[in-house]
Amino acid sequence: MLRGKRKGPASVGDLQQIAWPVVVILMLVFFGGSFYMSVRISRKKENADGYMTGGGKIGFGISAASMTATWIWASSMYASATSGYQFGISGPIHYGLWGALMILLIYPFGKRIRAVAPNAHTIAEVMFARHGRSSQLMLAGSNVLGSLISLTSNLIAGGALISLLSPFTFTQGILAIGAGVLLYTLWSGFRSSVLTDFAQVIAMLGAVVIIVPVVFFAAGGPDLFEQGASNLTAEQANFFSSKAFFEQGAPYIAAVLAYAIGNQTIAQRLFAVREDLIKKTFVTATVGYGATIIGVGMLGVIALYAGIDPLGGDVNNLIPQMAATYLGPVLICLFFVMIIGSLSSTADSDLTALSSIMMADVYGQNVAGKRNANPKTMLLVGRVTMIVAVVAALCFASIQFSILDLLVFVGALWGALVFPVISSFYWNRVTNKAFTVSVLVALAAFLPVRFEWIDLSGGVGIVSDVFATIGIGVVLGLMAFGFFGLRTGLVIGIVASVASAPFAIGFLHAYPVLSGSLIAYGVSTIVCVAFTLASRAKRFDFDLIKERTGSFDTEAPAVETEGVVR
Repeated sequence: MLRGKRKGPASVGDLQQIAWPVVVILMLVFFGGSFYMSVRISRKKENADGYMTGGGKIGFGISAASMTATWIWASSMYASATSGYQFGISGPIHYGLWGALMILLIYPFGKRIRAVAPNAHTIAEVMFARHGRSSQLMLAGSNVLGSLISLTSNLIAGGALISLLSPFTFTQGILAIGAGVLLYTLWSGFRSSVLTDFAQVIAMLGAVVIIVPVVFFAAGGPDLFEQGASNLTAEQANFFSSKAFFEQGAPYIAAVLAYAIGNQTIAQRLFAVREDLIKKTFVTATVGYGATIIGVGMLGVIALYAGIDPLGGDVNNLIPQMAATYLGPVLICLFFVMIIGSLSSTADSDLTALSSIMMADVYGQNVAGKRNANPKTMLLVGRVTMIVAVVAALCFASIQFSILDLLVFVGALWGALVFPVISSFYWNRVTNKAFTVSVLVALAAFLPVRFEWIDLSGGVGIVSDVFATIGIGVVLGLMAFGFFGLRTGLVIGIVASVASAPFAIGFLHAYPVLSGSLIAYGVSTIVCVAFTLASRAKRFDFDLIKERTGSFDTEAPAVETEGVVR
């Protein structure tokens, strides 16, 4: 690939760094301020339900800010910039737009979930009430793995940032961040997370508004697009690049439902916000996330036009590298706080998600049983879970644990779960057997395709493409169903599969990431529907879910965050 003359720091030593006393002060102010906010809302005797979901009565401003902050994490910022560098201006738009769609998709399904389980704490808990232990543990297990991986990646991002922009080492960085997040989250749990998220998202949005334009004009301003055009390939210069769509956009479209349904950090906020504010909260978070992530991704586009090579050949260094190259000392400090805030807001969400799963799904439902669960023991389980999770994430991060395959596996598991989970909230004929078998069969079909364990040429590739084409209809049909109802969803799903078949069959298997995800959707839907229609089991009464889920603690939870911003 021909490019113009490359420029940028050749090594870490060439980067502009923050003096160690300044780094210490910034960390103390950030984590000390978060801890102070946590102390202000703490109670001598915490409530188990409040620790998991804030009592389900948190107001609009806090909920919207928390949802936005949770998904504006360091890895998403880095990935958006990487997309901009690899695919041009269409990259961050694909990344941010479809990620925002994921948040938006929560509210139509979320309203149904809260209607049938108004006082639940996790979706896995609801699956236990709907089906039984196997479906619950599938969902809970995927969430534990996903949150632990997310926590690890945030620590890695923070450690890399500190090692690049300060004299401190990677290990010192991850230890400081892990200890800081645990410090302010441990005692009050979810309530601490959502309240500190409010302050963190304000700091992040303010920093983005200032930093991105400053870097743009420092790199050359509008003239950069003319002078740096020679650094782009034809695909990168094309806003409607097919390469960007099939390698970035389409896989994200397939993934949005999986993340919306399978991720406990989202579900936790769904069960925490007041039921009448669900739509308002998630629409606001959609706009905030999309604008921020697309904006940060433009740093990668600027680097592409400016002809900058990533430090050490690692595209994950692009964001701190751009900051160190074009920002002055004060703005570098602001940038530092922005990244620390983004990773902390997600790390504390991962901790509270893990604690709620262990409290409600493991101890509350499977060890003690809902009627015999002791709220004090639940709180102890939640706090111990946080400590163990931080230690485990530090170990994985410190040994540079490879998390790519696990991330792919968790994403596939969530994709395989989407139709069985959604249908379980609407269709009273879905059984535990249909749920469990469909997920297992979908995973068995996904893994060989995604990891290219089998040769997809010839007939095998055609069969793979047929299931992937069905997956296209499932994804688009479920999206339409959420917003417009069953009839519209069925029509759009069928039309999408039929219309795409002539183009997709014989073609999709060339993109294993996209094809594998679509196969997970298609196969799980076919098997779940087939087993459900063949079953003669008694139709499920959704009113039973309200009876089988609910509060573990008889004492009213603290909801100080309810009226902060409505």
